[in-house]
Amino acid sequence: MIKASCCCGAVRFELLAKPSMMGTCHCTRCRKLGASTLVFVRKDDLKWIEGKDNIQRFKPTAPYKYTRCFCRTCGSSLGEILSAEDSFPIPANLLDSDPGIKNRFHEFVSDKPDWLEIGDDAPQYQEHPEPA
Repeated sequence: MIKASCCCGAVRFELLAKPSMMGTCHCTRCRKLGASTLVFVRKDDLKWIEGKDNIQRFKPTAPYKYTRCFCRTCGSSLGEILSAEDSFPIPANLLDSDPGIKNRFHEFVSDKPDWLEIGDDAPQYQEHPEPA
């Protein structure tokens, strides 16, 4: 079981299984939302402890389509945690326990700021990686 929470602890949940994947997006949008390194979780593996009612949604305008979630109290980015999809991304920094996986890729490295040096050997892509 992997424990997870926002910064203030108002939103807490557990993952009953390790995430299927971890990746880092370097696009400006993900960086500004505070959610660059993401883990992909299955909805069935997410167990709410408390705070689901403390989540605020941000619905972007076109051409962006992903609704992002935040803690109403501390503003921690919660990714797409209220998604209706079977699998969705949440920020890896929410995890209080080791997820048992490593970063598999870096995408949008063309948008990466000059001050950031990528420190792992995961493959790097200028935009989205091509599906396998």
